[in-house]
Amino acid sequence: MEQYNDVLQTITLAMGASWASGLNLYATLFILGFSAINGSFVLPAGLEILANPLVIGAAGLMYCVEFFADKIPGVDTSWDVLHTFVRIPAGALLAAGILGDMGAGAELAAAILGGSIAATTHAAKSGSRVLINTSPEPFSNWGASISEDIAVFAGLWAAINHPVWFLLAFIAFIVLMIWLLPKIWRGIKKVFGFFAKILGLKKTENVQHASLDEKEHQ
Repeated sequence: MEQYNDVLQTITLAMGASWASGLNLYATLFILGFSAINGSFVLPAGLEILANPLVIGAAGLMYCVEFFADKIPGVDTSWDVLHTFVRIPAGALLAAGILGDMGAGAELAAAILGGSIAATTHAAKSGSRVLINTSPEPFSNWGASISEDIAVFAGLWAAINHPVWFLLAFIAFIVLMIWLLPKIWRGIKKVFGFFAKILGLKKTENVQHASLDEKEHQ
């Protein structure tokens, strides 16, 4: 039974770390490192480096930078675009590092699933921010950013201390994403279509299509 609980907690931690890294990678690294150095839990052998004070300090510093950048409309979207190339690979590496002791097959499977989970949360975060930034007031942006920060801390705390509850919440999150992501994508297409119309790009495209149609009729 104890071995079962250890396996469950390890798998849950891998899922939680990859999920959280898609929202805020630096907060995730800071929480994992700080929790380990405080004795809240023991990091797997592949991730013991996260408890290094230099790593914790660097993650904390970058979290402070992201804390403010993530609350400025427009800047947050640019930050998210840049971190597409950081959060998703990091989510894969964290999951693989946590399950590395279970064998090469488990490590590779964890990397694939971890990257996919991080990509899902990153897509939800960055896509929703594009839609929120269409509002002229900054308060909705601040509310979304603070909610994401709280979700990262609460989610990792649950993954470490209450893995079953985290798994139930994670399943609900996946169901929500299946319903929500297509709606976010349609909203993003409308936003970019609106800006394209303002810049005249859509009109040019329609003219080109009309010219092609005329040539075909001739």
